Amino acid sequence: MKVLILAGGLGTRIAEESQFRPKPMIEIGSMPILWHIMKYYSSFGFNEFIIMAGYKQYIIKEFFADYFLHNADVSFDLATGEMEVLNKEAEPWKVTIIDTGLHTMTGGRIKRVQKYVGNEPFMLTYGDGVSNIDLNALLKFHQGHGKIATISMVNLAQQKGVLDVGEGGQIRAFREKDGVDGAIINGGFMVLNPEIFDYIEGDETSFELGPMRELVKEQQLMGFMHTGFWQCMDTQRQKKMLEELWASGNAPWKVWED
Repeated sequence: MKVLILAGGLGTRIAEESQFRPKPMIEIGSMPILWHIMKYYSSFGFNEFIIMAGYKQYIIKEFFADYFLHNADVSFDLATGEMEVLNKEAEPWKVTIIDTGLHTMTGGRIKRVQKYVGNEPFMLTYGDGVSNIDLNALLKFHQGHGKIATISMVNLAQQKGVLDVGEGGQIRAFREKDGVDGAIINGGFMVLNPEIFDYIEGDETSFELGPMRELVKEQQLMGFMHTGFWQCMDTQRQKKMLEELWASGNAPWKVWED
């Protein structure tokens, strides 16, 4: 199953960092948060990624083009111009990076990669949040209810789109946050059937304000409750918190072996 990652936004809420690179390329420890997200999915056996890039997309492409230089020991023969990778261990990933435009909305970015997804279910998440969500349980939940879309729900106030949830995980309303909210929110980590592309008109479509609301009206949006760790990286304070967790050796999303 392919994993789509939204990684094209301007990241204005953490402009101190994003003025130099896309937000998903801001580092936690010595690696981009995008890498952390991909390592987490990979630990569950999901190894095919489609990265929907936009702002400073060349930085993401260069990172993967030079992945061995970042993560392996190499030997250079300057006389012949040859490079030899000395330790052959590598990620079992297939990574497709698509420039989905500088100002394209989230729904539009998803629509632009439809031909790379094909007619099959896929996973989708944002390129700025980590979690210890059980991806196997999430997928099983999605496959069991028969609806078009599943989003993960976390109980954090005033952060993201707010959900009104009914019995069995049926989502009855989806709206943007306001100042009085302290309820269940959209945490990303979604599973979607290919029918979702029919709900996206084009580049100007906000996935959260368009398709999700239509899915709610049609009772086609379900929520998977996650009560463990979840954190997005919207501010320097949040970045610092994630860095401290990583440095401590107890980062909740670090479930893979070194």
